[in-house]
Amino acid sequence: MQMFLIRHGESMQNTKENYEVGLPDHKVYLSEKGKIQAHDTGIFLRDYVKLQKIDLSKATLWVSPYTRTRETASILNEELGVKNVKEDITLIEQRYGLFSDKDIETIKKLYPQEFACYDNFWRNDGRFYAKLPQGESPYDVALRTKQFIDTIFRDDSDPLFIVSHGTTIKTIIMNWFHHSPEWFNAELNPDNCSVRLITSKNRESTDEYIYKGPVKRLKK
Repeated sequence: MQMFLIRHGESMQNTKENYEVGLPDHKVYLSEKGKIQAHDTGIFLRDYVKLQKIDLSKATLWVSPYTRTRETASILNEELGVKNVKEDITLIEQRYGLFSDKDIETIKKLYPQEFACYDNFWRNDGRFYAKLPQGESPYDVALRTKQFIDTIFRDDSDPLFIVSHGTTIKTIIMNWFHHSPEWFNAELNPDNCSVRLITSKNRESTDEYIYKGPVKRLKK
């Protein structure tokens, strides 16, 4: 099985525009740069699939139902052309609760006690377990991505293209390879529209980034 893990393109949250607009996280949309990134990723995947002679007849494109992931998947799939597209709620981003759509200094002023509690976890290598007030911890996200892994085993699709979010992608990798919470804390977030490929055969799996942008034409 081949599983392509793709983070959404640059969004208005990444550019900090949403600090002024204040949209809820599920409504955050792509920036113009994010749309270009999604297009370039689609070109890369189209060329990669052709070069590797990957059969897409049983492929599934799985998508988080957030606006920025839907937009990313739609744009890249114009080039990739996967016919079977499905959404799954377990692929949404970590829910940031009270800390959503706010910069760090505003959070400290509005919620000093909540921030102090969260910061104590962070400073003591407990980021994986730290639950955001009215939101989730990465631990919570890892529990739901375990459910997603069960779903794809039942689905019998191959290859899989999964458009999701940074923390969510990290927990999929963590669960797949049985990595530790310390691995999660040390692992950097994937870049916007990067592609990470997990290949699994005969109970052995490999993991590598195959694309971090900008697009480079593959040699035929």
